[in-house]
Amino acid sequence: MPNTSEILVDTLIDWDVSVVFGLPGDGINGVMEALRQRQDKIRFVQVRHEASAAFMASGYAKWTGKLGVCFATSGPGGTNLLTGLYDAKLDQLPVLAITGMQSHALIETFTQQDVDLVKLFDDVSVYNARVSNAEHMEEISGLACRSALARRGVAHLSIPNDVQEKPASSGTIRNKQNRRLFSNQLSCHCVPKDEDIRAAADILNRASRVAILAGRGSLGADEELVAVSERLGAPIAKALLGKGTLPDDHPNTTGGIGLLGTAPSQEMMEQCDALLIVGSTFPYLDYYPDGHKVKGVQIDIDPQRIGLRFPVDAALVGDAKSILERLNDHLERKSDQSFLENIQKSMSRWREDMIKLEKDSSSPLKPQPVVHAFGRRMADNGVLATDSGQNTELTARHIPLRKDHDFTVSGTLAAMASAVPYLVAAGMAFPERPLYGVVGDGGLSMQLGEFATAVHHKLPLKLLVIRNGMLNQIAWEQMMFLGNPRFACELPPIDFAQVAKAMGAKGFTISRFEDIETVLEQAFAENGPVLIEAIVDPDEPMVPPKMPDQYAENFKEALPETKGSDAIVTNARRAPHNTDLT
Repeated sequence: MPNTSEILVDTLIDWDVSVVFGLPGDGINGVMEALRQRQDKIRFVQVRHEASAAFMASGYAKWTGKLGVCFATSGPGGTNLLTGLYDAKLDQLPVLAITGMQSHALIETFTQQDVDLVKLFDDVSVYNARVSNAEHMEEISGLACRSALARRGVAHLSIPNDVQEKPASSGTIRNKQNRRLFSNQLSCHCVPKDEDIRAAADILNRASRVAILAGRGSLGADEELVAVSERLGAPIAKALLGKGTLPDDHPNTTGGIGLLGTAPSQEMMEQCDALLIVGSTFPYLDYYPDGHKVKGVQIDIDPQRIGLRFPVDAALVGDAKSILERLNDHLERKSDQSFLENIQKSMSRWREDMIKLEKDSSSPLKPQPVVHAFGRRMADNGVLATDSGQNTELTARHIPLRKDHDFTVSGTLAAMASAVPYLVAAGMAFPERPLYGVVGDGGLSMQLGEFATAVHHKLPLKLLVIRNGMLNQIAWEQMMFLGNPRFACELPPIDFAQVAKAMGAKGFTISRFEDIETVLEQAFAENGPVLIEAIVDPDEPMVPPKMPDQYAENFKEALPETKGSDAIVTNARRAPHNTDLT
């Protein structure tokens, strides 16, 4: 008879899981043995930290739409998963987390690693259970997979270590043939009624200046999105998780929105009289239009997300691609396209401003020229990930994605140290595609060990590290949001190029503008993992596309007691579309 762990792993295989990310330990060794015996059917990727395993599972789900799976041992192994699992929860991704426990007879007896992981995981999970025996595993393992996929969230199974190797005492309860059937029938969605479609179309037809906000839910609906945009004369702003929904050079897009976005995105929100939100719950309320004056239409697969950020007058729940196609049939082509045309002119000026920053040869080295030159070299089918921080802003503004690029980031959680795990997951999901990452020295130092994982698997990864010796986004938030001097954001230096070489990869350093092209040419000629560190100006500010008056006042208040204030002022003057900060 199969034991509990074997039933679990066989269930994963039946649910088309091909890779599992995790770290062995005595609390999970029964599952490890079942994986070892089935390594011809399911791949195990060993990580250096359990948080990375969860980020990899989350990233795998982001890249593929399939179930991501991670596991950890009892106690601290399980607690370490939580950050990556919250990334999956907040970005609505199907992930199964498997954790070990101490022997069932010792639970709640203050034994070693006696952490109640089921109780701990309750908030992060859509399904959460402790496994009692093999028959119980037979009953709930498929249910956990199905719950994660159907509810687009985290499922968790915790298994006492003595239970893992106990065989079933009788015949199995469930018919295994049922599992694959359910696995392939979890993409059913709500279908809006015709009258709901017509009501939404009527709002958009009556408006004269329609703006579109596209998020991750619009991925795969690019043709339908453009068709609606053309008919309505509506510019399209992209939330960060929706960056890949349209090429960044498409004439109808204004690029990103928010602190990391563009001035034209903000202008269109300020000037529109109707807003169409497609697959997004972009969280920053200050960048939305005035809900008292602007009509709202929202398309989202999750009815719980309707009206979450902006009041809507019409809601269409379901798949964005099919809804946009139906909606377009009821839209009237606007004869007056001046709203779109004016925003396009503004976007042309914004791109010119970005080009000036990308050509800035001043010293110390500025990060924009390096990031742009790095992004320009991405292959047509490249996969790109970034961390959270100033590196995110640089990527959003200075790496234009092309049609066949894929991109992701820690969206709603905005976690540091996620990019390298995401890229390891992409390497498992897309073994033939080149991988690219832009990270900061703060985030990379948190999970530097996972670069060694990329080296071990010989992934075709080019990783750009923005080394400014600073937690830069945090520094500018201290100054802009609160008017406080920059404090405790400086980082002790790490020579990441040498670290990469010590791990068996290639490492390169850029510290001067005139070396950018030469070094990148050498780095991109290498196969396998390559790390490129760019030693850049620590006093380069991270500013919004349009500086609010209060932010400007706070910034001025913080400057006198901030080290390097003269350099900060000089750099701030280079920022486009901003008030005078001096």
